[in-house]
Order: sequence, then structure tokens, then C-alpha cells
Amino acid sequence: MTSPFRFGTVGSPTSTPARPGGSVGGIQQMATLGLGALELAWVQSVRVSETTCQVIKETGQASDIVLSVHAPYFINLNANADEWPKSRQRLMDAAWYGWLAGATDIVFHPGSYFGKPPGEVLPGAIERLQGCVEELDRKGASVTLRPETMGKSAMLGSLEDTLAMSQPFPIVRPCLDFAHLHARPGDGSVNGYSEWMRILEKYATQLGQAALSSLHIHLSGIEYSLKGERNHLPVRDSDLDVKGLFKALKGVGAAGRILCESPLLEEDALYMQKLYEEVKS
Repeated sequence: MTSPFRFGTVGSPTSTPARPGGSVGGIQQMATLGLGALELAWVQSVRVSETTCQVIKETGQASDIVLSVHAPYFINLNANADEWPKSRQRLMDAAWYGWLAGATDIVFHPGSYFGKPPGEVLPGAIERLQGCVEELDRKGASVTLRPETMGKSAMLGSLEDTLAMSQPFPIVRPCLDFAHLHARPGDGSVNGYSEWMRILEKYATQLGQAALSSLHIHLSGIEYSLKGERNHLPVRDSDLDVKGLFKALKGVGAAGRILCESPLLEEDALYMQKLYEEVKS
């Protein structure tokens, strides 16, 4: 029986040969490694031609590697009126060129509260997302926007935030970064099978049981302080209960993609793929 999850990395594997290199080489190396997904790390800016996008798309299809995009870090749904147009353009460029490149999902960091309560920030963020969703619909770019759960409590991007952003729009769904969810409270309290089950059950309750069949997950080890995330770690150097998470995912019948963001990109992606198979069997 094939796995319900495709495993891969955020960014090209570190073992990608210099030639052809780039996204095309990353896709080909992913297939060589026996992994099934790649998130194109356009995290600084979107600088890619339509011609290159077509080559990326064709390579992904030929290699049976499903693609997503991590949009630039410099996006903030709570930016001030002067800064928002730039944030919006970054998200729209990632979505448009990602779609041309064959990506189905566009992950982005939602931004910062700037010291305001989440309840004050969310309505404006959702309104701005609505404009993005409507533009993508007009342009015919069929992608899912994925606001990522963030690892610091000062950042827009709690589980509740991302669910609230997703509920109004069928093409908006969270990117569940379980390392971030573990780090965000600052005390390691969100960890283990029962906590993971509560998250997945809340996800299904708010977005529908069928939404569990297309999860988009980021995963790594993580170091944290009282303020939340400090940096990513190799999976086995962290206290993150990955095995408990995989048991919870199996328990709710979840499927989708699990993308590694640890410093040991493909090594940990392969380790997690193997661990999931052991838990599943």
C-alpha cells in the first residue's frame, strides 16, 4: 500500500548536483532520493521567467514530484497602508509564477500583530486575503494559499489565526508547521500524541473532515525559548515528538505532504519517511 503522504524538503536538497542545479536539478535529485515533493524556496524574492516556470513544471510532471512554493518572507497581512501593496505583490507573484511552474500550494508567513490583540488584526488580514483570492480567481491561477502556523507568539499565525483565515475561502488552508506549534507557547506544552490529536480534530471540525486528506505540513526539530522559536534543529536533536505526531496523523486518516525544514534537509526527510512507514505498519 502506498503512503498517504509524500515527503520532501523546503528548498532543493543539499545534495543537488551543480548541473543542472536550481529548481530543475532539485526536482530531479528529489526523484533520485526516492522522495515525492519539493517546495520551491522563493523566500527572498520571486525572480523567475515564464519560460523557466514551464521547464520546472515539465520536470516536476516527468519526475512525479509534486511542487509547492514558499513565498518571500517579507509578506505581512497586517502591514500599514504604505507597505501592504509591496507585501501583496510578493504574494501575488509567488502565486502566479508558482502556478505557471506547476505548484499547487503557496506557503506564506502571515505577518505580525505589532502588539495588537489577534481579534483586532484578523478582520483586516482576512479582508486583504479576500482581495488576493479574488485576483487569483480572475486570473485563473488555481492554487491553494497556505498561511503558515508561526513559532513566536508575537507573530500572526497561531493555529486559530490560520483556521480563521481559511474558513471563508475554499482556496485558503493552513500550512501546519508542527515544530512551530510546539515552540509557540514557549514551554514545550504542545507536544505528544494527545496534543497533536486535538490540533487535527480542531482542523477537521472547522474546515471539514475532507480537509484532512490534503494537509500541507512543515516539520523539523526546533529550539525555543519563552518567546517561542529560536531556530530549527535536526529532527533527532529536538524534543519534538515526531512519532506521536505520525501516530495521530495515521489515527485521523490524514494524507498530503510533509516537507522537511531541518538543517539536514534530505537526510531528515528520508528519516521521517521511514519513521512514518514504521508507525503506519
